[in-house]
Amino acid sequence: MPIVAGMSAQDPYLETRQAVLAKALPNVAFDGWSKAVLAAAIEQAEIDPAMAELAFPHGVDNLIKTYSAAGDAAMLAALPKPDGLKIRARITEAVWQRLLEDGDNIEAARRAAGYLSVPGRQKLAADLLFTSAHLMWRWAGDEATDYNYYSKRLILSGVITATRLYWFDDKSDDFANTRAFLERRIENVMQFEKVKAKAKNWSEKIHGDKAPLDGLIGALAKMRYRQS
Repeated sequence: MPIVAGMSAQDPYLETRQAVLAKALPNVAFDGWSKAVLAAAIEQAEIDPAMAELAFPHGVDNLIKTYSAAGDAAMLAALPKPDGLKIRARITEAVWQRLLEDGDNIEAARRAAGYLSVPGRQKLAADLLFTSAHLMWRWAGDEATDYNYYSKRLILSGVITATRLYWFDDKSDDFANTRAFLERRIENVMQFEKVKAKAKNWSEKIHGDKAPLDGLIGALAKMRYRQS
């Protein structure tokens, strides 16, 4: 996964974090996402300690965020224009490309998943997933702002997680089994969207414009911000 320049022109510490990430990645595969790896990478990148404090106020969490953001940016840079593709194909290609961006550092991705699974890091994990899903939907042309905004991203976050976990243990050529697994998950999502649309129409006929389904999606969205 390359470090993509210009991910955020307004972030004064972006280049510092990218430089540290580049030094950290080779060691992460063996030593995990740890304070020791971060400290060594800062030293190898010849970053001033005061600058490092500003660039990594939350330590390894900031390194993980930089890693995830780099993968998202690389995914968007590699994806073609979605013209001519149906929405199902667009989302499938976006998730697939996101996996490919981590392909050269699959052990680092595995270690990142382990780091984020530790209790207390659920919000960070959810935020990173939600951001990836959001970027995928925006690339695919989604402009939803109502409850669909959250439902689509939350559901896709689940697809990304399940596919990534399957991918970690996939030994098939070119990860063909993972691709098939992803396509099945996307098919399930499409079927769910059809059922959800019917349920919403049915609910609105009974309860009016403010249907209980809206409240359910709103509650799911708030779950992302329950923990700080």
